[in-house]
Amino acid sequence: MIITTMCYLKRNHQTLLLHRIKKENDINEGKWIGVGGKMESGESVEECMRREIFEETGYKAHTLSLHGFVVFRGLYYGQDEGMFVYDCEDFSGDMIECNEGILAWIDDDKINELKMWEGDYHFFDWLKDNHFHSAKIVYQNDNVIEYKEETY
Repeated sequence: MIITTMCYLKRNHQTLLLHRIKKENDINEGKWIGVGGKMESGESVEECMRREIFEETGYKAHTLSLHGFVVFRGLYYGQDEGMFVYDCEDFSGDMIECNEGILAWIDDDKINELKMWEGDYHFFDWLKDNHFHSAKIVYQNDNVIEYKEETY
C-alpha cells in the first residue's frame, strides 16, 4: 500500500487547491485536489505533510489538523493507497509556482463547482466536525462504486 498525505490550506473562507494540469501521466490530471503526496522513507506522517505543503506551495505549516484516513482500493496504478487527510489554517510564507499544476485560492462556496475526484467532496464535510473519519473508496472509471465511512 502506498501511504500519502493531503491537506487543504484554509484562510478567509477560501481553500487552496491545486489544478493538476502540468504533470505528465498524472492520475489526477485535470482535477482540483488538495496539496500533498507520498511519504518518503523514515518520515512521520506529519513530516511528510509539512514537506509536501512546503514543496508544492512555498508555505510553512505551523499547525496541522488531522481529520481522517481513507483507503482507495486499487486506485494508485493498481495499488491500494492510504491517505491521511488534513487541513491547516496556521501557516506562513509566500506562495510559489507548483510544477504539478496551478495553485488557486477558491471561495469555499465555489468548491462544489470544480472538477474533483467524486469522493473528495466528502472530505470537506470532515473538516466541519470534531470527529476522526475512516473511509474506503472504490472507483471504477473515475466514478465511486463503493463508499464506506466510520466516524469516531
